[in-house]
Amino acid sequence: MKKKSSKKSSILRFFPFTKGLRGCFLLSAVTVILSSLCNYMTPQIIRVTVDSVINSEPFALPAGVLGWVESLGGREFLRSHIVVCAGAALLFAAVAGVTNYLSRTSLAKASEGTVQRVRDRLFSHIQRLPYAWHNSHQTGDIIQRCTQDVELIRNFVNDQLMAVVRTVLAIVISLALMFLMNLRLSLLVLAFIPVVMGFSMIFFVVVGKRFEQADQTDGQLTALVQENLTGVRVVRAFGRERFEIDRFNKKNQEFADQWSHLGTVLGVNWGIGELFAGLQALVVIVAGVFFVEAGDITQGEFLAFTAYNSMLAWPVAQLGRILSELSKTSISATRIFDILDAEEEKDCASPQTPPLTGDIVFDHVSFGYSEGVDVVEDVSFTIKAGSTFGILGATGSGKSTLMYLLDRLYELPEGQGAVSIGGVDVRRMKLEHLRRGVGMVLQEPFLFSKTFRESIADGAGRQDLDTVRRYARMAVIDDAIENFSQGYETPIGERGVTISGGQKQRVAIARMLMQDTPIKVFDDSLSAVDMETDAKIRQSIQENVRGTTILIAHRITILMNADQILVLDKGRVAQLGTHQELIAQDGIYKKIYEMQKS
Repeated sequence: MKKKSSKKSSILRFFPFTKGLRGCFLLSAVTVILSSLCNYMTPQIIRVTVDSVINSEPFALPAGVLGWVESLGGREFLRSHIVVCAGAALLFAAVAGVTNYLSRTSLAKASEGTVQRVRDRLFSHIQRLPYAWHNSHQTGDIIQRCTQDVELIRNFVNDQLMAVVRTVLAIVISLALMFLMNLRLSLLVLAFIPVVMGFSMIFFVVVGKRFEQADQTDGQLTALVQENLTGVRVVRAFGRERFEIDRFNKKNQEFADQWSHLGTVLGVNWGIGELFAGLQALVVIVAGVFFVEAGDITQGEFLAFTAYNSMLAWPVAQLGRILSELSKTSISATRIFDILDAEEEKDCASPQTPPLTGDIVFDHVSFGYSEGVDVVEDVSFTIKAGSTFGILGATGSGKSTLMYLLDRLYELPEGQGAVSIGGVDVRRMKLEHLRRGVGMVLQEPFLFSKTFRESIADGAGRQDLDTVRRYARMAVIDDAIENFSQGYETPIGERGVTISGGQKQRVAIARMLMQDTPIKVFDDSLSAVDMETDAKIRQSIQENVRGTTILIAHRITILMNADQILVLDKGRVAQLGTHQELIAQDGIYKKIYEMQKS
């Protein structure tokens, strides 16, 4: 069942996915630091060049560097070889470029590897989630979470993560160097930072809510498109094109409006951030000019200071953008972990793998999809091993529900009866073992976009044409397949869209028969087949299929040869017996028989 996150999931929860890649993250962080340090050396070279080479201020350099300068010939040598200063700046720029390259490549490797694991884990986890979970979530929304939300995580790790490191370094290094050069001017710069950060935090809260709303609408839009494409036949058959277009346009307009409003909020934040950056630069220039005139700061120091102020102003202005990306990432993380936190199907403590060849017993089974509303109530019956068992009932009477409980697509709660095979409760069986032993063909079977041969052999582990054809003949679909231009190598299209409903059902029957399970369930799987083909399929199954067969149908002709027939009425057992016994009784079965016979 769905386990709804009560709060936003921290992006730190992705940390386990970085195992084995943390060295790349560390290398990226180290090289970012080196690159930043090299970039911050250039203003210092400018300061020394202006103050101590062009002008005559004493060299303010570390002892080791000063000794190296003196060994070259001191100020006079540098004045006559100014290219040395330019070369030093070029050297630091080159080192910054190389380290930046290493940072980018190592981070790309780490981020792509991390996100690949997230995708793998998501898909693997979704495969193990209960059938009930899938029924309670729109396919389009799940796809959107597994694609767009994961992509937002990738973008954050690949782009914003190191931006955070660079921003912190910019603030720390710039302020440290500024304070070393001039205290009063640095305090003016420092006064702007709390204002900008405070505004950014307020913006972070506001924009987070808007991103969450936009993300939800995006998922709904994706679900709408997916639903429309899946039901394209219905759209065409009922002339619903205009209706579907209007429905899409309405949802798309809602989506566009939300992102437009979001863009307005982002624009306000970025605009105010740029305003503060401009004001900060203006204050530094005006105050700096007065300080230079008063002799409180040298010309070189002022040039270096303005350079550091520019290097500081941009990251601080970017803080709001980084926080907006962090907000989006936090929302995406919540949506991703909403899936990953959902509880998977689990086996019991000591699951059993008994042979599935014994009697199937439903013992006082009651079950409902919502609390307090039972679809089946106190249902009891036995299906003898190796027999053919029929189930008849009106739509909504619980026929398919019984089979879902048999296959544990829905878990029967404790205290609401039991379903057993060969005396072993299905809840005590290993899920994989149970489902490999229960073959099901539904009224509207799902076919993957494969060839006929691949579709029939799907899951059976054998794809040789002779074997495939043998089971196709059992399902009376062999001749129809051979009439296609490429025979068994003909692609049948997504969800079997290129073939008729009856052909789709027969391909699904052949697919299930080829898996040769000991229990076979045909859930109204001949509804789209004509009477003649229906009779041929039933005869073929009767002659060739071994094991326990369960037939669910509305046509009594499909059920009349069954060893026993169960009649359900509003979720309860109304009648149980052979065809001859049931038509001899006044009841639902006889009434339906008389209607279909006439």
